[in-house]
Amino acid sequence: MVWKGVKSVILIRLKKGESVERALKRLKKIMDKEGLIKQLRNNRYYEKPCEKARKKSARARIRNNSRRLMREMA
Repeated sequence: MVWKGVKSVILIRLKKGESVERALKRLKKIMDKEGLIKQLRNNRYYEKPCEKARKKSARARIRNNSRRLMREMA
């Protein structure tokens, strides 16, 4: 499977005496830092462009409402 936007391959080499679980933990940390896990979760299912736009505007509306409330409280 080829993913769009993947530019490089992540290599994890086991250090001497390192367990596989520890190496997986390092791999997950690297993938999280690069945003790959979030990207994979977002692209798991197809989402119509209108649905994406609706979610984006809803997030913006929530963000603006919270900022407005913070200004009113101050």
